[in-house]
Amino acid sequence: MVASTHWLASATGMSVLERGGNAFDAAVAAGFVLQIAEPHLNGPGGEVPILLWSEAEQKVSVVSGQGVAPAAATVDRFTGLGLDLVPGTGLLAATVPGAFGGWMLMLERWGTWTLADVLEPAISYAENGVPVLERVAGTIGAVEQMFTEDWPTSAATWLPDGRVPEAGSRLANPVLAATYRRLVAEAHEASPTREGQIAAARDSWYRGFVAEAIAKFCAETAWKDTSGKVHGGLLTAEDLAGWEATVEDPLTFDYHGYTVCKTGPWGQGPAFLQQLALLSGFDLSGMGHLSADYLHTIIECSKLAFADREAWYGDPDHTDVPLATLLGEAYNAERRALVGPRSDGALRPGSPDGRAPRLPTRAPGDAARDGGASFAGAGEPTVRSDGRVRGDTCHLDVVDRHGNMVSATPSGGWLQSSPTIPDLGFCLGTRAQMFWLEEGLPNSLRPGARPRTTLSPSFALRDGKPWLAFGTPGGDQQDQWSLNFFLSVVHGDLNLQEAVDAPMFHSEHFPSSFFPRESRPGVMMIEDRVDPAVVEELRRRGHEVEVQDSWSLGRLSAVARDIDSSGFLRAAANPRGAQGYAAGR
Repeated sequence: MVASTHWLASATGMSVLERGGNAFDAAVAAGFVLQIAEPHLNGPGGEVPILLWSEAEQKVSVVSGQGVAPAAATVDRFTGLGLDLVPGTGLLAATVPGAFGGWMLMLERWGTWTLADVLEPAISYAENGVPVLERVAGTIGAVEQMFTEDWPTSAATWLPDGRVPEAGSRLANPVLAATYRRLVAEAHEASPTREGQIAAARDSWYRGFVAEAIAKFCAETAWKDTSGKVHGGLLTAEDLAGWEATVEDPLTFDYHGYTVCKTGPWGQGPAFLQQLALLSGFDLSGMGHLSADYLHTIIECSKLAFADREAWYGDPDHTDVPLATLLGEAYNAERRALVGPRSDGALRPGSPDGRAPRLPTRAPGDAARDGGASFAGAGEPTVRSDGRVRGDTCHLDVVDRHGNMVSATPSGGWLQSSPTIPDLGFCLGTRAQMFWLEEGLPNSLRPGARPRTTLSPSFALRDGKPWLAFGTPGGDQQDQWSLNFFLSVVHGDLNLQEAVDAPMFHSEHFPSSFFPRESRPGVMMIEDRVDPAVVEELRRRGHEVEVQDSWSLGRLSAVARDIDSSGFLRAAANPRGAQGYAAGR
């Protein structure tokens, strides 16, 4: 089974499985196709966190394909430029592009296919073109003026014949195809073995011609960004050469017979687990699925968990995150008592182990009032300029005949994030915008640190057996929409597709992780398919409810293994946007 946010990626992954590849081969091939099919949502210069189950190893592992801040990226360096937020676009916000390293690490350690085989579909689509999604055309149209006036290298790539491509037309990226062909050629020349070729390609990317082109572009060019000013980049060849993807153990929480696995606090994934820890003290099944009590309880627990995200999460290699306490019963019993009958309007992080929480002193959203800034292309592509969620990035899930499973959320390096590097055919990501330019915070900008990303794939075991790989795009909403899906299966007794289709909701109470870092206290979004009487009751309880279109929130996909003797595999994909797809046999 393969499920993803774009039918071409799902078809590619399924074709790999049909030809004998395993789940890891299929996920890598599909991941590279997503860069071509959804270029407004991810690209080669982005990042990818991955959760996987290896049937041979009988364990869940996390692949951190999240790059780090450059050595020159200090708070003083940015504030010396007159900045109080990392810009949402441009070269200053670039971290080391980690997606390639993450995919290669998984392919090398758990896959069976060669580099040439997994890259072949992406190369073909880049050379011959893919049908332009309506949202791709809309995104390019929104930044057309910025491209033509300020980023000519991007105009050359994304405005064929000087025009915005029409939805449904064919769009190619021959320069990116040539980059991948050169990687394959250099790898084949360097080694006769599969593993040797993967290692050689990684060297070409992080220490060879790709790194050289990135470093030269950052050092020798400068571009207007969301600050309204022109800046060059900080990434160097040494930054790229010194980084590599890593394999980590997941963070887990046991809930009603299920063990949910997430990344560490360099991502927001632990907020999913904190929500479960809080919700474990409530009878959600007794409340009734999507009742006012059910929705109120989940939203209030989400506010508490995400307040802790703001106060405590960061790269654990650079800051002390009290995870054991944050997930402990004593702490959560205390926090659970804060959930009252009405919506709470404050951002209330806790004090684990008696430590005082620290939030940024700068009011989120102040940048929106700064003069001279242009927000074209800024932030995360799931959010419109008015703050409302549109709902996309990328996600894919795979399970193979052996029982191997993958959940991956590639993102970053989207076409509107920074100027295209003309020698490579792709642009750098802007994940550093998630750092705070204030010393002493868990997510303060630090050289060599991972930004606290929102990218958050999910995995769950049932009665100790591998069961479900799932996830969604959606920035800050990922660990709310994924939680809603999971709870719909566990407490709503819905099957996978029913849970994906169920009306989605989320809170916007806490600061956004993306430029300009705005928050909307007390606001919750909900699809209009929820009972209007429930919406009115939520408003009576103090929630500022904004009702959205029927099929507008969430981009879930999932694959599952039945834990009984049937051996059945299952999958579900998102109908919203009419581009997600699940396939299997």
